[in-house]
Amino acid sequence: MGNRGMEELIPLVNHLQEALGTVGQSCSLHLPQIAVVGGQSAGKSSVLENFVGRDFLPRGSGIVTRRPLILQLLNSNKEYGEFFHCKGKKFTDFDEIRREIEAETCRLTGSNKGISPVPITLKIHSPHVLNLTLVDLPGITKVPVGDQPADIEYQIRDIIMQYICKENCLVLAVTPANTDLANSDALKLAKDVDPQGQRTIGVITKLDLMDKGTDAREILENRLLPLRRGYIGVVNRSQKDIDGKKDIMAALESERNFCLSHPAYKHMADRMGTPYLQRILNQQLTNHIRDELPAFRSHLQSQLLALNKEAEEYRKFSPDDAARRTKTLLQLVQRLAVDFEKLIEGSGDKVDTVNLSGGARINKIFHERFPNELIKVESDERKLRQEINYAIRNIHGVRTGLFTPDMAFEAIVKKQISSLKDPCIKFIDMVSQELITTVYQCIGKLSAFPQLQEETERIIITEIREQENKCRDQVLLLVDIQLAYINTKHEDFIGFTNSPQVNNQSNMNSSAQLAKNQAVASRPNRIVIHKGWLTISNIGIMKGGAKEFWFILSTESLSWYKDGEEKEKKYMLPLDNLRLRDVEKGFMSSKFVFAIFNTELRNVYKDYKCLELACNSQEELDSWKASLLRAGVYPDKIAVDGQQSSDPQLERQVETIRNLVDSYMSIIYKTMRDLMPKTIMHLMINSVKEFISSELLAQLYALGECSTLMDESPQQKQHREEVLRKHSALKEALTVIGEISTSTFTTPLPPPVDSSWIHHLSSRHRKDSAATAGRPVIRAHAPPAPRLAPAGPNSSSDGLQQLTGQHNRVAASVPRRQPPAIPGVK
Repeated sequence: MGNRGMEELIPLVNHLQEALGTVGQSCSLHLPQIAVVGGQSAGKSSVLENFVGRDFLPRGSGIVTRRPLILQLLNSNKEYGEFFHCKGKKFTDFDEIRREIEAETCRLTGSNKGISPVPITLKIHSPHVLNLTLVDLPGITKVPVGDQPADIEYQIRDIIMQYICKENCLVLAVTPANTDLANSDALKLAKDVDPQGQRTIGVITKLDLMDKGTDAREILENRLLPLRRGYIGVVNRSQKDIDGKKDIMAALESERNFCLSHPAYKHMADRMGTPYLQRILNQQLTNHIRDELPAFRSHLQSQLLALNKEAEEYRKFSPDDAARRTKTLLQLVQRLAVDFEKLIEGSGDKVDTVNLSGGARINKIFHERFPNELIKVESDERKLRQEINYAIRNIHGVRTGLFTPDMAFEAIVKKQISSLKDPCIKFIDMVSQELITTVYQCIGKLSAFPQLQEETERIIITEIREQENKCRDQVLLLVDIQLAYINTKHEDFIGFTNSPQVNNQSNMNSSAQLAKNQAVASRPNRIVIHKGWLTISNIGIMKGGAKEFWFILSTESLSWYKDGEEKEKKYMLPLDNLRLRDVEKGFMSSKFVFAIFNTELRNVYKDYKCLELACNSQEELDSWKASLLRAGVYPDKIAVDGQQSSDPQLERQVETIRNLVDSYMSIIYKTMRDLMPKTIMHLMINSVKEFISSELLAQLYALGECSTLMDESPQQKQHREEVLRKHSALKEALTVIGEISTSTFTTPLPPPVDSSWIHHLSSRHRKDSAATAGRPVIRAHAPPAPRLAPAGPNSSSDGLQQLTGQHNRVAASVPRRQPPAIPGVK
């Protein structure tokens, strides 16, 4: 009876298959079993029927086994069969079992010769069997029959590979004795997935049909074409015996007599025949189960642990319990509030390392995008001077003014302040959109309850829009406040008396300015504003071409180094009198370029009047511009050409007003950059956070439809039931495993043998066949082991399809064959 004390291991695996099969995973679990592989008419079905001692498998010409048959043999006092798809029904008539197999096959594949990978599970209880679990696979075929697809060979091989590629599957390679063993497709497939021969058992059938004067003695003695686990020879019933209804027990007796009487086999008759094969398979499958069971138990425990939390939540939730539904609603809203606050305020757990989100994106809008929008508002120099000119002349009217009119200053400033409304409104819209995006990110977790998700989204978005309108009104009020009174007594405003001094500062002695720059450069203390890689793109090809350097922008200088280690400094450029201007993107260039230059037309670097710096994205460009703005490097003002008045007094007045406008608007810009983030933070972001944490639940209750809000979606209901079934099946499986002690005797694996003959001889045969046929015959490799799908957010238990105990084994790498072309119809 095989391994004494371990016979219950095979029924244990069958029990596990049943327990885990309730969650729809029985056909893909890597439970130990034996797959029977062979060509058509190789005798696979006859071997299985000899095991059972009954005729119960469909017979006929062509492909008969069109779906995998998982055959579970259990030693019992009674003889009957049970199908997994007909639970509770016992089949005592084995002819009825055959008809049920045929009917179930046709149910999926139709009445033609099509195939399907979905298995049929049959459990047979009998006093004549040993405990075994085998999978009868479709026979390997070469030529399509009837309306079979042209790639039927590769479809069958794919189905076979789904089973034999698993490390937990023993391969029973069945080959007729009256064919060339070196050409056995069964052995070739087994070699592809089991190159070390640890899982392959050879079976030689039809020994009685070999030509006279020939025998398979050297093969069965494992001397010719050896396998690690060796070969076992059997004799099946002939077609004449089957047609004549010869009893299987009588056939087994004939098989024994043949082995004892044949001169080539009588010395090893006790190691041949169906009963011996059954005992060997029972022993080897039992040992295989014993070896793999600890790893499988560990795998089940890890899967159970992963499901525990989710299953506990689903177990507590009852769709018909109003109290449970209310409690779940409260928990979901509280979790939503916590998630929203974490995304806005930042959190150390589950940090996104790929993209900015939530509060980080809003912070970027505050300190990079909004300052850039303010800079864009400034009118070009030509237009501004023209407006000042017209304002002065219109105020003087017919008179010639001797003094600079302050009304012109006030008119121009108010116009400049009014132009701030558009970027401020745009600023609010950008923050509002980021808040909405963050809300969508949070309420996605409510997808299990579609109505709750929809109502929550509507309520929160409505609140954001309301706060957005309040914030917009407040910001416009801030602009109106600035327009209401022009404070020329501000401490940072230069005033009319200091304006001429500002004009004269640009004419400072160059040597004094150089000394000042050197003094600034020598200051040891600096505040770093920005670091990053930039390419100096306007260096000539003769001087080395464009180069990338590591740039550091501080409050006083712009320095660049050879690399990010900041050891080898290439140059340090003081920021005094530097300005920034855009550079048009080249036709073939993918870089984003800006330039810095000196307003006194002095060289900024060696003999270059300007330095063109390139970065890789618009985002980097905006970030550098915002940082340079913080460091006091402002965009260039367009020079005025051909627009100057012939009146020098008027030009002096225009210049004075221009300097005053610059001074006052710098105060306004500074004020708006400070107040706008504070206003939005107070009126929008904090208000929405407070609303979600304290008001959202009340508004949901106010709808008066709390019962319908907590209705599950069909997908969520299915997922919840599936998780609970899987959790229950895992617990049952672990309970079953826990009842078995595996600390018993086991037979060691035979030593390795040289099985390279499989490749060499089959390759030689292909060449000979191709030469004989007069045309090339291309046989691709066997299909690969099927890949597992990656786990998604709702597939916490999909790991049941993997076996954790096999990490140290190297999986077979088998390229996928290409299906043949379907011949055209003339």
